[in-house]
Amino acid sequence: MAEPLVYILILNYRAWQDTVACLGALEQLEYPNYRVLVLDNASDNDSVARIRAAFPGVEVLELERNLGFAGGNNVGIRRALAEGAAYVWLLNPDTLPDARALAAMVEQAQQDAQIGAVGSVLYEMNRPEQVQAWGGGEVVWPWGLIRLLNHPRQAARLTYLSGASLLLRRAALERVGLLDEGFFMYGEDADLGLRLLKSGFKLAVAAGSRVWHRGGTSWQGSLSADEQFAAYNTRLLRKHAPWPWLAVLGYGSFWLAEYALRRRWDKIGALWRGIGRGWRLPIAPEPDGLSDQATPP
Repeated sequence: MAEPLVYILILNYRAWQDTVACLGALEQLEYPNYRVLVLDNASDNDSVARIRAAFPGVEVLELERNLGFAGGNNVGIRRALAEGAAYVWLLNPDTLPDARALAAMVEQAQQDAQIGAVGSVLYEMNRPEQVQAWGGGEVVWPWGLIRLLNHPRQAARLTYLSGASLLLRRAALERVGLLDEGFFMYGEDADLGLRLLKSGFKLAVAAGSRVWHRGGTSWQGSLSADEQFAAYNTRLLRKHAPWPWLAVLGYGSFWLAEYALRRRWDKIGALWRGIGRGWRLPIAPEPDGLSDQATPP
C-alpha cells in the first residue's frame, strides 16, 4: 500500500533563516508522500521573499495578520485536511529533522489506530547529543507543574507532545477539533494533548524520529515572553485542572522560586503580571470536533 499523505506545516514569523535551514533538511526526508506548506504569520521583514527565493517550489501562504501559533497552524491544518491528508506534521522553523524523522513517526502511528499524535525525540541544537525532550512532557495535578520529560522510561507519564515536532492523525483532529486559538503562544500543545487523552486517544513517541531544536526555557527569554508564558500556562491550568486555584498557586510558587534562585527580580514581576492576565483570559466551550470549526479559508 502507498504511504499515507502527510502535510508538513512550518509556521514562520520573521525567522526566515531558520525556516530556510529547516526546508533544506526536509529535502533529505526518507518518506515519499508529503507536501510542505510554509505559513507566514504576517512577518514585518522580508521573510516571504527570502523563503521564496531559496525554495521557489515550496508554497508560502501569507497570513493577513499574526494569528499566533494556534491560529496560524490551524489555517494550515484546515488546508491539509481539505486536501486529503492522513496526517499533519507541525514542525517549528527552528528545527532540523533527521532524514528518518517523518518515516519513523508515521510507522509508529500506523501500528495503532488509537494513537492520536506522535512526537519526536528533540535534541538541543547546540549540544547535538543532549535530549531536550522525549516527545513532550507532563502536567502534574494538582500542583500545576508543567515539565518536559527526557527519557524513554518516562514515556508512560506523557500528557502532551511538544508542538516543535508533532504528527497529528486526521481522525484525532476530526474528533477533538483543532488547536485552541485562545492560546496565542505557549500552552496550546499541552492543551491538545490533554484533550486527545480525554477523548480516548494515545500519545506516542517515535524513538527513531530525531529532531534538533533551538528553543530554550522561559527564563532565558524576554520579559514579554515570560509574561506570555505565565499567562497562557495559567489559562491552561484554569481550563483543565481539577482545582484551578491550587494548580495556579503551585505553578506560581515554582517559578517564583526559580527566578529568585537566579536573582531575576524583573522576571518575578513578569510572572505575576502574566498570572493575573491569564486568570482573566476567556475560556470558550470546547468544540465538538471539526463540525464546529470554521471552514477552510
